[in-house]
Amino acid sequence: MPQLCCIGHITSDKVVTTRNTMHMAGGTAWYFSCALSRLPVDYLLVTALAPAEMHYVADLRNKGISVQVQPSAHTVYFENIYAQNQDERTQNVLATADAFDIEQFDNVDAEMYHFGPLLAADISTELIKTLAGKGRVSIDVQGYLREVINQKVHPTDWPAKKEGLQYADIVKADVAELQALTHCDSAEDGAKMLAGWGVKEVVITNGSHGSVIYSDGQFYTIPAYPPVNLVDATGCGDTYMAGYLYRRLKGDDIQQAGEFAAAMASLKMESAGAFLGTEDEVVGVLESRIS
Repeated sequence: MPQLCCIGHITSDKVVTTRNTMHMAGGTAWYFSCALSRLPVDYLLVTALAPAEMHYVADLRNKGISVQVQPSAHTVYFENIYAQNQDERTQNVLATADAFDIEQFDNVDAEMYHFGPLLAADISTELIKTLAGKGRVSIDVQGYLREVINQKVHPTDWPAKKEGLQYADIVKADVAELQALTHCDSAEDGAKMLAGWGVKEVVITNGSHGSVIYSDGQFYTIPAYPPVNLVDATGCGDTYMAGYLYRRLKGDDIQQAGEFAAAMASLKMESAGAFLGTEDEVVGVLESRIS
C-alpha cells in the first residue's frame, strides 16, 4: 500500500513568450510527483490523459514513480501567452480531460490521498468522500475555484465546498484562494472558518511572505527561505505540499514539516522545471538558516 497517492491531471502546456514557444508537462500532478520522486516515500499517481501524451507518464515512470492511468479522450491543454512584461499573462484552456471515475479507485489504497484538481469539474465530492473512508485526505483547492468558459479561465465559487471539505484532514490554499473560498478579509479568519467546516490543518501560502498553518486553535508561522537565484517559481506550491505531506507522514510536527516544505520550495525556484534537489539539500537550506 502506498503511503501517499495523488489524484490529478497532467497537463500539456504551451507557453508563448515574445522570444519563443515551448511545450511541456505541467499541473499539480506533474510537479507534485516529480518532487516526490526525489524523496524516499512509497507513492502512487492516479492521472487521466489521452494516448498522445503518454510520454509524460513514461517520463514519470523513468523517475521511479508508480502511475495508474485512467484513459481520457483528451489531455488538459493550457496555453499561456506572456507579453513583454512577464506579469501580464493570457491563459486559455484548449482542451479538458475526463473527470475521474470512482470505480478507478476500487483497488487504490493509501495512507493519505492528495487531491490536485485543475478545474472545478475534475474531482467530485463523492470521490473525496469515498477515499476519506480509506485514508487521510489532503486537498489543494485551486482547481475548485476556476472554470472554463469559451476556452477562458474564470474564477468561480465551489458550491459543494462545505460538503467536500468536511472530509479533508489538510487543505492548501494561497491567500487569494482562501479569500475566494471563505469571503473573509483576513487569512486568520479564513483559516478559522475552514477549521469550523472540519478541516484539521489549514495550510496558507503567501509567496515570499512565507506561509501560515492553522491547527487545533494554533497558528504556526513558517518563514520563507529566499532562493540564491530566482529562476522559475512555477510549481512551487505543489513542491511545498509534496515536502509538507512527506514530512507529516514521517512523523514531523507541523512547524518542522512546514519549514522543510518552505526550504524545498525555495530550492525548486533555483532551477527551471520541476524540483531537482535531494532531501539532504533541503536539510542544508534549513541548517544554513539556523547558522
